[in-house]
Amino acid sequence: MHLLIAAAGSGRRMGADRNKLLLPLAGRPVIAWTLEAALRSERIEWIGIVGQEFDREDILAVLDAPSKPVHWIQGGSTRQESVLCGLAGLPEQARHVLIHDGARCLAEPELFDRCAAVVEAGTALIAATPVSDTIKRVGSDGVIRDTPDRSELWAAQTPQGFAVDQLRRGHAEAVAQGWTVTDDASLYERLGWPVQVLDAGPANIKVTTPFDLTVAEAVLALRSAG
Repeated sequence: MHLLIAAAGSGRRMGADRNKLLLPLAGRPVIAWTLEAALRSERIEWIGIVGQEFDREDILAVLDAPSKPVHWIQGGSTRQESVLCGLAGLPEQARHVLIHDGARCLAEPELFDRCAAVVEAGTALIAATPVSDTIKRVGSDGVIRDTPDRSELWAAQTPQGFAVDQLRRGHAEAVAQGWTVTDDASLYERLGWPVQVLDAGPANIKVTTPFDLTVAEAVLALRSAG
């Protein structure tokens, strides 16, 4: 299994002056926790970090004699372009790929392994979690329009996993049609290709705000205590 880590995040919503993946979390940069879990995965054999050149040195400095190949891939100006760059940077023999946001630093090795097993069996998937809140669809005037059935709602996360050839075909179609998508599952939806959800559990949060850092630190403290 090959893994692409999207690592071109900014610190804007953090109020930080650097990539949020380089912010300290429990004594280490955020990206260090993501990489540790990926390196401990039994199924992942190759890791590509997709980011911007100005972060390259700092992110790669996190690695200390990694146990499997880790390669830097220059990303694009959007996440969609960066995934395209990542796909182009995969080894020729790659047949399946997991794509993971570097900011989801609480993902555990077992989650990568569970996702990899499903993808290798021939099913595209995304890690996700059932929505527990009541969701309201609201118009531009701030007035509630309707309430979707919560039993059908899932919050999309990563890893997301696909067959490499099919994902490349999907991105080629997106370029040809001028589509903009926020994740690869959305691309599959447009093309009518099935994607399965895999329950990642409640802890697989994305670190985006200072509060998220606080939550992540608490989760890591609980794990180390356990």
